[in-house]
Amino acid sequence: MEKLRIGVVGLGAVVRDIYQYLYYRSDFTPFIQIAGVADPSPAARQWFCDTFHFPVDRAFATHQELLDKVEFDVAQINTPDVLHCGPAVDALKAGRDVLVPKPTAATIQDVHTMIRTARENGRLLAVDFHKREDPRFKEAEARYRSGRYGQFQAAVWYMVDKILVVDPNREPPFFATPGFAEKNSPISFLTVHMADSFMKIVGLKPVEVRATGFSQKLPALKPKAVKGYDLVDTEIRFENGGVAHIITGWHLPNMAHSLTVQESRMICTEGMLDLGIDTPGYREIHAEGLFEVNPLYRNFDRHGMVSGYAVSNPGRLLQKLLAARSGHLGDDVRQAMMDPIELGFCTTAVLEAAETSLKQGRTVAPGVTAGGPVVMADLVRDRIGADAAGYGF
Repeated sequence: MEKLRIGVVGLGAVVRDIYQYLYYRSDFTPFIQIAGVADPSPAARQWFCDTFHFPVDRAFATHQELLDKVEFDVAQINTPDVLHCGPAVDALKAGRDVLVPKPTAATIQDVHTMIRTARENGRLLAVDFHKREDPRFKEAEARYRSGRYGQFQAAVWYMVDKILVVDPNREPPFFATPGFAEKNSPISFLTVHMADSFMKIVGLKPVEVRATGFSQKLPALKPKAVKGYDLVDTEIRFENGGVAHIITGWHLPNMAHSLTVQESRMICTEGMLDLGIDTPGYREIHAEGLFEVNPLYRNFDRHGMVSGYAVSNPGRLLQKLLAARSGHLGDDVRQAMMDPIELGFCTTAVLEAAETSLKQGRTVAPGVTAGGPVVMADLVRDRIGADAAGYGF
């Protein structure tokens, strides 16, 4: 079987949570060959080499060393969101295709640079928005696009984590990155999922964004407090006049029934739909508590193999990149892969608009920031000038 040689840049939480199973314990494993890895953390490199018996001479501290010293086909960039652009651009210029986890990048300028570099170098850029592969969202998209519900009018989607995800007083910390909640926000980490999923369902362009941020629980943590937002309500107005509220945060009590409590409701002219995202049908009663387990996200069989949309979505993207390398990828598929919507341009634009709204906001109550409206076309043109027209702005 033909192999796809992958250079992995970044060995943090997303590799431990998802991609290690994709590489070594999935139906996609037979065509995947990890050619080399890079991470600035010696501990992360040692973990990977020890766990998977990976040769230490193919584990590097920087992505540039990996690019210079190892032959491979695809660079998978697993760095923090704000660091996606640099390694991705370097890899694309070096003739590699690139796969990144959501979001494509943290800013409009970075996404634009990555897309432009891929096109200029004849390479492919792919983004793992794994919720797009969730069968519930795929069903919702098909039914909505068929006209069954008429026109979208209003929606509320929420995605709120247990506080253990960001609590610096928890040992061991949920994320290895020090100061995770101060370097990230619910917008960049969670809103991205819901905003992208919603826009994939309705196929509408966002025209205005306004955000309200709450910073009340995290600053009260003891003994270590966190300077950051507990919860953010991102209001998105679309080209048809419809409005969606994407509410995300990470401050629920740890007794919550799921690590991430998430639901959605969409109201349209001809009907309404609810998605019970955190009730996938597997409820566990245990001495440790009552839990909703999501086997749709990751499914572990008794032989140790792992499936689920968190694995199948990046796996199918890698299959397309392998087909491209072997000359078997159709022009229509290639064109669809490089569509700006598919690559998450609008998703990142919404995220930057929400962050901008909060930065321009005012305090309306203790710990509450009310952001002003941000017009998407103005923001995109401000960031990338005349190139905004190429994205429909």
